[in-house]
Amino acid sequence: MQVSVESTGALERRMEIQVPAGEVEKAIDERLRSMSRTVRLKGFRPGKAPVKVVRQKFGQQVRQEVISDLMQSSFAEAVRKEQLSPAGGPRIEPLNLSAGEDLRYRATFEVFPRIELKGVDTLALERPVASVSEADVDEMLENLRQQRPNWVSVDREAGEDDRVRIDFRGTVDGEPFEGGSGENVVVQLGGGRMLPDFEAGLKGARGGESKRIELKFPSDYHAAHLADKDAVFEVDVKTVEQKELPAIDEPFCKAFGVTEGGVEQLRREVEDNMSRELSDAIRAKLKQQALEKLLSANPIDVPNTLVEAQIRDMQIEAGRRMGAKDASQLPPADGFRDAAKRRVTLGLLINELIRAQKIEIDPARLQARLEDLASQYPEPEQILQAYRQNAEALRQVEMAVLEDQVVDWLIEQASVTERPATFREIMNFGA
Repeated sequence: MQVSVESTGALERRMEIQVPAGEVEKAIDERLRSMSRTVRLKGFRPGKAPVKVVRQKFGQQVRQEVISDLMQSSFAEAVRKEQLSPAGGPRIEPLNLSAGEDLRYRATFEVFPRIELKGVDTLALERPVASVSEADVDEMLENLRQQRPNWVSVDREAGEDDRVRIDFRGTVDGEPFEGGSGENVVVQLGGGRMLPDFEAGLKGARGGESKRIELKFPSDYHAAHLADKDAVFEVDVKTVEQKELPAIDEPFCKAFGVTEGGVEQLRREVEDNMSRELSDAIRAKLKQQALEKLLSANPIDVPNTLVEAQIRDMQIEAGRRMGAKDASQLPPADGFRDAAKRRVTLGLLINELIRAQKIEIDPARLQARLEDLASQYPEPEQILQAYRQNAEALRQVEMAVLEDQVVDWLIEQASVTERPATFREIMNFGA
C-alpha cells in the first residue's frame, strides 16, 4: 500500500492511498469463495455452487462491497502508519476503481491539534469570601413572602402591581383571531405577561366596568400574522385585587414543609440552603476563572468537524426547550458558533490535562453525582439503574465528574487570593 499525505490547512489533511490490484482481486476471490459455501442458487445444492457461477451472478456486487471495506481498512492502516489522529470520518474521493488496476482514492479529513499546555502553573485566581448574615436571611424570607402573596378584592381603581380578572374579546379588521379571547383571565399590572399597551389600558379600571382597548401589535410579534396589525379588545373587568403579603407564622412555615420548630426552624433551614448555594456559587466563580485563564493561555486551532457537531447538539437542545417539532423550527446555527467553538476548545484542553496528569475518575464522586441526579426524581433507584444501563448517559456524567476533578487540580496549582464579599453580591440576589 502506498500513502502520501498533504497538509491543506492548519488541521486538514489530504491523503492519497493506493492499494495494489493483486490485494483487491485476492479479497474479491476470498469473498466469492466464502459465498459459494453458503449461497443458494437454483440448480445447485446449498453450498455447492461453483465459484465461477457465483462470480457471474454476484461479482459486481461483491466487488463494490470489497472496495468499500478496503477503503475503510486501508484508511485506518494509513493513519496508524502516518501517526495521525483524525477528528472525524474522512471525505472519500475515488480516483481509480477500474478492475485489474490498483485501487486509488483520496481521503480528506481533519486531525486533532497537538497541544502543549501553558499557564497551568502560573494561574492567579480570586476567591470571594462571604457568609450568610441574619439580614440576608431576613431578605430571603421577605422574598419568600413575595412569592406567596394573598390576593384580596378591592373596590378601587386598578394600579401598578394589582391584579385584574377579566373576560376579553379581540378583533383585527373587525374579525376575531386565534388567541384573541379569554375568560376569567388574571393579569398582574406591571408583570409584563401581556402587551404593554394592553396592560396600560387596564390601569384605572374598576370591577364591573367594561373597557375598549385599541393597540397595535409590534412588528416582531411572535405570531407573524398579527405583526404590525391594529387590534381592538372589548374587556369586561370582573375584579380588581391587591397583594397582601402573608405573616411569617406557623401556616407560612408549613407551606414550605416545616411542620415542627416553627419560625426558628424555618430560618435555620433557609440559612442552611443559602449557605450551600453560596458555597456552590463561590466554587462556580473559581471554576469559571480557572477555565477562562486556561483558554486564554492556550489558543489552539480546533477541528471544524467537532465544532459543527457541537453546533448541531446545541441547536437540538435549544429546539427541545422551545418545543420545536422538526428541524425547520431549530434556531439558526450561526447563533451557536462562538459558544460551540469555546466548548470544543475547552474540551480538548481538559482532555489533554486528564491525559498529561493521569487524572482518573473518582468512583466515590461519580456515585455521589449519580445519586444527586437521581434524587430529583420520585423513584431514584430506577433512575440510577437507568444511568448504569445507558452507556452514553453514564459517559456524560463521567465527563462532568472528570471536569470537576480537573478544576480541583487547577485550583490546587493556582495562587489564590481572597476578597471580602457579601452574599447579595456573590449571588446577585435582588437584582
